Amino acid sequence: MAFLAVTRPGVVEVCEEPPGPALPEEAFDVRTFYSGVSAGTELSIVRGTNPALTSSWDAELGLFLPGPPVAYPVTKFGYMEVGEVLTARTPAVRTGALVAMTFGHRDGYRANPLVDRFVVLPDDLDPLLGVFVAHMGPICANGILHAAVEASGTSLADGVRGKRVAITGSGVVALLTALFARRHGASSVVVVESDEPRRAVATSLGLDTLDPAAADPAVVLKTRWRHAPGDRGADVVFQCRGTAESLALALRLLRPQGTVVDLAFYQGGAAEVRLGEEFHHNGLTVRCAQIGRVPRAAAHLWDRDRLSAETVALLHAEGDAIRRRLVTDLVPFPQAPEFFDDLVNRRRRVTQAVFTFAPDG
Repeated sequence: MAFLAVTRPGVVEVCEEPPGPALPEEAFDVRTFYSGVSAGTELSIVRGTNPALTSSWDAELGLFLPGPPVAYPVTKFGYMEVGEVLTARTPAVRTGALVAMTFGHRDGYRANPLVDRFVVLPDDLDPLLGVFVAHMGPICANGILHAAVEASGTSLADGVRGKRVAITGSGVVALLTALFARRHGASSVVVVESDEPRRAVATSLGLDTLDPAAADPAVVLKTRWRHAPGDRGADVVFQCRGTAESLALALRLLRPQGTVVDLAFYQGGAAEVRLGEEFHHNGLTVRCAQIGRVPRAAAHLWDRDRLSAETVALLHAEGDAIRRRLVTDLVPFPQAPEFFDDLVNRRRRVTQAVFTFAPDG
């Protein structure tokens, strides 16, 4: 069985492991069809900037502490897989079903349904779009849910319906979040992005965009979006780029007492987030929407499976455009090391890349 590993910083290799024993009771084997690349997270592992590589995460305390970090080789990374159930010895899933899972870049996987989360994909969904179902789509839906709870609601629409929404960044998380916001009734959705090709992708999805190099987007949106005297700006900003500059911009876009819902993964410092300026004077809130948990106030109604179901609904509505506009690269799995080398050395631009696997595995 072949799998992708980061054997040392900057080096990605296809490795082999011997076949396992016979399939045990209550387990099932999956043959991979597609494995999506979450470029920001995965490049942090390849480059060695992921915090798990320099400190130890204590899940019980919720702290990064000094101690043995995750070490190279990293043999499991990636969380956007789609495959076919080859053999099932469990009633939890049928042989032949297509499932979305998070088992990393590998051509097959043996799953325990009591341990491994899986989502059976509907027959009418393009299997390639299934890469968004298990984890990436729920990340974005969870951001919308956090906005809803901030507004004392519990449905996805409660945080965005009738509201003016800004998105900072235009990667896959940003664009799916923007589509979720539009689908659930936002009155305006504007993507703020300095990179012209990325703005073009957002525009092709029917989203409004602003170029911060052309004019200060905070001035533009606060001139455009007036609620009352001295009350201008976005009702909610979804912050989707892991830089301090982007978070600082998100705070500037907000109306007084507004909320930034932060979906970004920061790997550096935050000196540019000047907490004595808009954050303090406008009484703003930054709410981290990390996929590890749904908002506590909605935990009785929401879980990862329901977020996946909302993702499937979005893909049914917007799937054709997402496939044409977001999925920019289909890469045969054996070429994955060269692909990551191109990304690390900035020889290749991608929005959403997907590794493909030969039908025989």
